[in-house]
Amino acid sequence: MSTPYAAAPTPAPGAHPLEQMLYQVKRTIVGQDQLLERMLVALLSRGHLLVEGVPGLAKTMAIKTLAEAIGVDFKRIQFTPDLVPADLIGTRIYNQQTGDFQVSLGPVFANLVLADEINRAPAKVQSALLEVMQERQVTIGRETFRAPDPFLVMATQNPIESEGTYPLPEAQVDRFMLKVLVGYPSATEEYVVVERMIRAPERIDAVLDATGLRGLQAAVDTVYVDPGVIQYAVALAGATRDPARVGLPELARYLSFGASPRASINLILASRALAYLRGRDYVIPTDVRELAPDVLRHRMVLSYEALADDVSADDLLGPILAAVPLPESPGGRHTAASGDPIPANVDPAWYRRPE
Repeated sequence: MSTPYAAAPTPAPGAHPLEQMLYQVKRTIVGQDQLLERMLVALLSRGHLLVEGVPGLAKTMAIKTLAEAIGVDFKRIQFTPDLVPADLIGTRIYNQQTGDFQVSLGPVFANLVLADEINRAPAKVQSALLEVMQERQVTIGRETFRAPDPFLVMATQNPIESEGTYPLPEAQVDRFMLKVLVGYPSATEEYVVVERMIRAPERIDAVLDATGLRGLQAAVDTVYVDPGVIQYAVALAGATRDPARVGLPELARYLSFGASPRASINLILASRALAYLRGRDYVIPTDVRELAPDVLRHRMVLSYEALADDVSADDLLGPILAAVPLPESPGGRHTAASGDPIPANVDPAWYRRPE
């Protein structure tokens, strides 16, 4: 039996590191293009990623394979109900020879941390991640230890079981830049998955290192964002707090709280990374709109009425995205504030800086 599934093309010599990285991941992972793209967006924008899907969809394998392709320090933590915070961040251990307490650092001190099935650990363990995810540091006793740079947490959770699971508190879930929902593969993709699993596993070559990743992150920081695009991101976040302002008062009964300003910030940060992945050095409004569900869905606190009517955050985001108009093109070519002309390959409609 032959299938029409096309594997990722072999990158040309001297290809961009991101292209080489994606090729290495695609040697193991079949399909899941949106998940892989969002993983790269999180990496490049220094954000944390929460992946949700039923068991067996290669969530853990995708993250592990990406870590192997990057070549950075990687740690996997399997969350279970009997974990304690010290199992994550570390603890103080008494040294009988010296008579002093020494700090033994936990597995969160890695460039890329996989928190597998994060909703299986109790709240105190989940909360132990808060400081390191937001402040990129851990305090043990009276000492503070900086997390390595780069540092990213990618977590997975299973949505179909309630026994032995602990839903993430809103304060922690807000620390994740993106929440990606993973669905079932197509029949063709599933055939290729089975075919690959009965063969010897592919060897993944590291094509990047921590220094190279920091360089890519610095390049993303230079991607330009027009003020009109920022206003659009703010309008989307504001519409989740007050749907009536965009002509949707009937949605207000389904919302207890909307997205915080952290959502607006992450919309722009993630959009810059997405624009860079797609070969642009400027953000367009459709970048923001495309990432909006992944940035906003876990930041909306639904009311009991929404739960009773089986209304999800995505059900509310559809009408909101349709009601908030895309910003009009600013138009015209302008010179950058630094005095350098805008590159000729840049769309003048969305690349300009205030004069």
